Amino acid sequence: MHTRRSLAKFALAASAVATLILAPLASAQAQEKVVRIGFQKYGKLVLLKSKGSLEPKLKELGYTVTWTEFPAGPQLLEALNVGAIDFGNTGEAPPIFAQAAGAPIQYVAYEPPAPKGEAILVPKDSPLKTVADLKGKKVALNKGSNVHYLLVKALEKAGVKYSEITPVFLAPADARAAFEKGAVDAWVIWDPFQAAAEVATQARTLADGTGTVSNYQFYFSSQKFIGSNPKIVDVVLAQLSEVDGWAKTDIKAVAEQLSPSVGLPVPVLELALNRQSYGIKPINDQVIAEQQQVADTFFSLGLIPKAIKISDVAKKSGS
Repeated sequence: MHTRRSLAKFALAASAVATLILAPLASAQAQEKVVRIGFQKYGKLVLLKSKGSLEPKLKELGYTVTWTEFPAGPQLLEALNVGAIDFGNTGEAPPIFAQAAGAPIQYVAYEPPAPKGEAILVPKDSPLKTVADLKGKKVALNKGSNVHYLLVKALEKAGVKYSEITPVFLAPADARAAFEKGAVDAWVIWDPFQAAAEVATQARTLADGTGTVSNYQFYFSSQKFIGSNPKIVDVVLAQLSEVDGWAKTDIKAVAEQLSPSVGLPVPVLELALNRQSYGIKPINDQVIAEQQQVADTFFSLGLIPKAIKISDVAKKSGS
């Protein structure tokens, strides 16, 4: 039942995607050569868009760029699946569901681990002191997300079975509300929501991903687009690397630039950005192996219907 709901949720994103990208897609179809990039409110692609440095580079090659914002990773990858965008990025979990559903995605790059950018939080006055104390407790999280994997591995490390806690599946805003009113005992969440909760409620961290999970960010293209436009993907990644280089040297400036679009105060974003990783890198065997562990864990939990091989859709450097 959980598997059917998970895949149904992924499939339903198609209708939302159609509405979300109708205008940009119509514009893109009018162009002979266009790179259609999907982005979310928080991340390096937002900075690349606002910098405007990609457009002149692609113009030299006869390409234009269209940008489409998505509320989350699953919707972005569904757009990639139906051929509505050519490039985008998400965390570890959405591509696993996308691949299991048959989406023709291709991993093309990643950002180094950011294990402090997700955590298991408890209220500041909670009696819970360790992950082991979660046994028998209610824990809020976004189902099938990076933090789902963090929770499973943290419990395993603490000697607690996943079946010994009560997961409460909630989107970040609803989880924050449940957390603040005491309807759940803990909340597993990622930045910048994590930083916002820490600043606003003085929430305590029982554990972050350090020594337990990597918390990667990945960049994707469609298999069709990268097959026919590999040099264009390289240009996009090169420009991302330039923006990344600027971002890590001036966190405050990045926070100030992101604040209006994200809707979070600059100090909250500074906290989150200081826990983010920097450096856009080509896919390698170690990253594929770690992502495979996430996929295998989701399969063992019944969150995806079949075992998948990450290496089938991962483009390593030089390949």
